[in-house]
Amino acid sequence: MWKYIKKHKYLYLLLMPCIVYFIIFNYVPMYGLIISFKDFKFSKGIMGSPWCGLDNFKYLFGLSEFYRVFANSLILSIEKLLISFPIPILLAVLLNEIPFTRYKKTAQTMIYLPYFISWVVIGGILVNLLSPSWGIVNDVIKKFGGEPIFFLGNDKYFRGIAIASHIWKQAGWDTIIYLAAIIGVNPDLYEAAKIDGAGRIARIWHVTLPCIRPTIIILLLLAIGGIMNNGFEQIYVLQNGSNLAVSEVFETYTYKMGVVNGRYSFASSVSLFNSVIGFTLLTFANRSEERRVGKECKVQCR
Repeated sequence: MWKYIKKHKYLYLLLMPCIVYFIIFNYVPMYGLIISFKDFKFSKGIMGSPWCGLDNFKYLFGLSEFYRVFANSLILSIEKLLISFPIPILLAVLLNEIPFTRYKKTAQTMIYLPYFISWVVIGGILVNLLSPSWGIVNDVIKKFGGEPIFFLGNDKYFRGIAIASHIWKQAGWDTIIYLAAIIGVNPDLYEAAKIDGAGRIARIWHVTLPCIRPTIIILLLLAIGGIMNNGFEQIYVLQNGSNLAVSEVFETYTYKMGVVNGRYSFASSVSLFNSVIGFTLLTFANRSEERRVGKECKVQCR
């Protein structure tokens, strides 16, 4: 390992700022997780606060609303993963097939631009578009003789709105990653496929997708690892008292319990439980992928 690191030392030096960032902002704050097992008091500090063992977790699992929050978080995360994950792959493939460079760059920029818009701005846009009083969507519904709908105040519409807005904002970023992977595909493979009589769809299916499969798997594993993270900003700006039954997820629940109500130990317990679930799912998905790759290697060796 050290010989490999020494051989690629300059690449590792380029990686150092990223490593330092994660150590400072991701690993050092883990020290604060010990308040999950304490009756935390500001006046006494983290180490001075008395230990309470698993009392916070016992209280957490005894709350009926906890299971509602857990179900909301899990359902919304799974729906987001199943619906939104394939879309950037499809967009990247479609953009790669556009023969006109100027149009391709324009479309790529338009898809990527929403990623830089704040969720607060997007939330304001959605509130105005979907308003039952002055929203454009309800104006169209009324012109066709329908009754106005309070979309953000109706439980059955909230998840659809959350998923659609997530795709609109996030898909462009993942599309760029897949496009970079597609650009790295050896052009000789496409030429060989053409000589063998493969059409455009066949080349995408048998050349493009298999070549970017490692990138797809990495992003899928990362998505599975964060499956319990629905994004605080998005949910909070779209949340209101009418849709609380389906919109209350771990991020907003932790914020209300920890910051608003000042129950920091309890909020830390919720966050730790959330992290353990994500870590468990990530480990399971990674092991499953390792087994699949191992089986493919054995088949190829035979």
